[in-house]
Amino acid sequence: MDRMTSQQRLAALGAHLVARGLTIGLTEKGLRVTNPHAGGCCDDAAHPADTITCHARREDDGRMWFWTSWGEPITDASKVILGNLAGGGGR
Repeated sequence: MDRMTSQQRLAALGAHLVARGLTIGLTEKGLRVTNPHAGGCCDDAAHPADTITCHARREDDGRMWFWTSWGEPITDASKVILGNLAGGGGR
């Protein structure tokens, strides 16, 4: 059985995303991920960013999943996060 905590999972994901050029900050709310290479939507958001959380998904027998800040489960974490923060519109 995998006994990694949510924070440990987020830290591991963060290390993977840093290697791909994103900046991260592990906070009490989750993993704040920012793409410093893409323009944001407005003055208040200079770069695309999201706060990723990790918690059990009831529909998957309580297994741990990553989630976007808008409550969507992430199936392939790095692929989805990189796509969401690529810039050029989106959320």
